[in-house]
Amino acid sequence: MAAAPPTLEWERELAAQGYTLVAGCDEVGRGALAGPVSVGVVVINAATAAELPGVKDSKLLREPVRQALVPAIQDWAVAHAVGHASSAEIDAVGLVSALRLAGTRALAAVAAELTPDFVILDGNQDWLSVPVQPDLGFFGDGGTELAAADPWRIQTRIKADMTCLSVAAASVLAKVERDSIMAALALDFPQFGWEGNKGYATASHRAAIAAHGATDFHRKTWRLV
Repeated sequence: MAAAPPTLEWERELAAQGYTLVAGCDEVGRGALAGPVSVGVVVINAATAAELPGVKDSKLLREPVRQALVPAIQDWAVAHAVGHASSAEIDAVGLVSALRLAGTRALAAVAAELTPDFVILDGNQDWLSVPVQPDLGFFGDGGTELAAADPWRIQTRIKADMTCLSVAAASVLAKVERDSIMAALALDFPQFGWEGNKGYATASHRAAIAAHGATDFHRKTWRLV
């Protein structure tokens, strides 16, 4: 039996609690060997938004369907953005910090228009919140000053991309934009098949890395072969 489509049930519960501008947030590319990690953010007015038929977690939709949904999602949202962190940034700071970097970039883009009241983050790990204490040297003088608190409330929700429409919509925007990046890179690096595997760890992708070596778009600190 097919899973029920995502709804606005939780977003409307949040609106009833006073959180009107709700942002759904989801990442793609976490497990890839090459390319960026990307984070989509879709902000809706949870008190007035209507359901958006056809939108599901991006993994459950065929590529042409995802692409066709993008204009409808963009029109439906009151603000939207996709942020990226490059493979070099993933190598430099680690995956969790790179996810935060990509998510912060997406939220900064929507914050140029408006500030969400609440962020629903897919999964069970809050990789988006700013750490209470930054890494040593973050301020350049080794100080222990605390990082500023996030201006919005963030809450994780397991399988939010399957149940919360705003998160499912964010996953579609992130997937389509990241896939387009990988397809463009494939034109310069056709030996890796990125137009098909999108940088993920297929057997043919690993074989190509073994044969040709890693590019600057591969995550070189990862086990590539």
